[in-house]
Amino acid sequence: MANSQRQPTHQNTGNDSGWFPKWQPYDGHLDHHPVRIHEYLPADKSLLFGLQHAFAMFGATVLAPLLMGFDANLAILMAGLSTVLFFFLTGGRVPSYLGSSFAFIAPVITATAYTGSGFNGNLSVALGGIFVCGIFYAMVGLLVMKTGVGWIEKLMPPVVTGAIVMIIGLNLAPVTIKGVSGNQFDSWVALMTVLCISAVAVFSRGMLRRLLLLIGLVLAYMAYFVLTNVLGYGKPIDFTPVAQAAWVGLPNFYHPTFDINAIILIAPVAFILIAENLGHIKAVEAMTGQAVSPYMGRAFFADGLCTAMSSSMGGTGVTTYAENIGVMAVTKVYSTTVFVVAGLIAVLLGLSPKFGAIIHTIPAPLLGGASIVVFGLITVAGVKIWLDNHIDFSKNANLIIAAVTVIMGAGDFSLHIGQFNLGGIGTATVVAIVLNLLFSRSEKAKLTVLK
Repeated sequence: MANSQRQPTHQNTGNDSGWFPKWQPYDGHLDHHPVRIHEYLPADKSLLFGLQHAFAMFGATVLAPLLMGFDANLAILMAGLSTVLFFFLTGGRVPSYLGSSFAFIAPVITATAYTGSGFNGNLSVALGGIFVCGIFYAMVGLLVMKTGVGWIEKLMPPVVTGAIVMIIGLNLAPVTIKGVSGNQFDSWVALMTVLCISAVAVFSRGMLRRLLLLIGLVLAYMAYFVLTNVLGYGKPIDFTPVAQAAWVGLPNFYHPTFDINAIILIAPVAFILIAENLGHIKAVEAMTGQAVSPYMGRAFFADGLCTAMSSSMGGTGVTTYAENIGVMAVTKVYSTTVFVVAGLIAVLLGLSPKFGAIIHTIPAPLLGGASIVVFGLITVAGVKIWLDNHIDFSKNANLIIAAVTVIMGAGDFSLHIGQFNLGGIGTATVVAIVLNLLFSRSEKAKLTVLK
């Protein structure tokens, strides 16, 4: 009966006396009472909810490395390891799954001149840039742990973060469309993939909708198989590597090399990850009714360190996943121990070469169609940040920041400092932050004069 009055209290996650909370067994009813961050479920229920989180992250975590020419199986393995490490580094205070970040796609493609199909021959250069980005991000986390998060919010208010998120999608739009325009068959297949994913997104419900990328790709894959392997159109899928791959084994690991141009292009992604994580943590805090913001510095530090760890072995940069936050919103299960289970499941999947070989049979036009949806959703997510925060575009400062940033990023306007190329996204990010600082100072000066 004690749990019948369970209400959000915005209390800290358990006992604050130690790094980890004081864990408590869940004794409520799942249909009526949420599972709080510092509570844990029985093993069988933890496994079921962990599997659900693993499925939720799967589509995006697989798609991101494929679009950059990384090893998708290795990315899944590193995502699982990163999620478990994140749990320990945050002291189990922040419920989150860490998966492949889409924010790295545009700068990685630019830095490596990746053509969009097969293995990325310049992978090591990209890994070096991602590693430095992770270290910088982790250092920001340490600073936030010391000073608080207020200065981050002033440096990157919603008008800035919304514009930066938008340009991630817009910057890649020309590359994406060009990649599926090689011949008419590929173009039609890409459109078919867009329609499959869109149908799942609009007409499905519950968990199926959360897995829109995965389910949509599976449907498009089946249609492609019928068109090519059965009816003889286009390039058929070759399953020989799948038959030859072992069921269990370590993936191939890769090591970073450090190129200053690649670092300058990729390292600014840290600002995107900070904005993304900031939004996710505030969403989780509102959802759970427990104080998560005090541990934001830990989350930044952990995410940055996990990104550096992942890239040091050949994996993608990682970030907290909105897909899994969505799962929490539906299930009302916020226990961080469930994410440990999800991470361990991902590790097991990553240790199967046969599973990886299946992923690599996904045809290029299907990935192209999926990328159209993904980059479009990223772009719209930037608009959503503006809407959710009620950005007033009648103010010229907001109007200029948004307009200049979006056009610079979409048009790939790039500044060079000596031999260093900031790239379109890097240049637009810097300009957005600088404009915001200038306009903020100007606004403060006006207020001082009026007083």
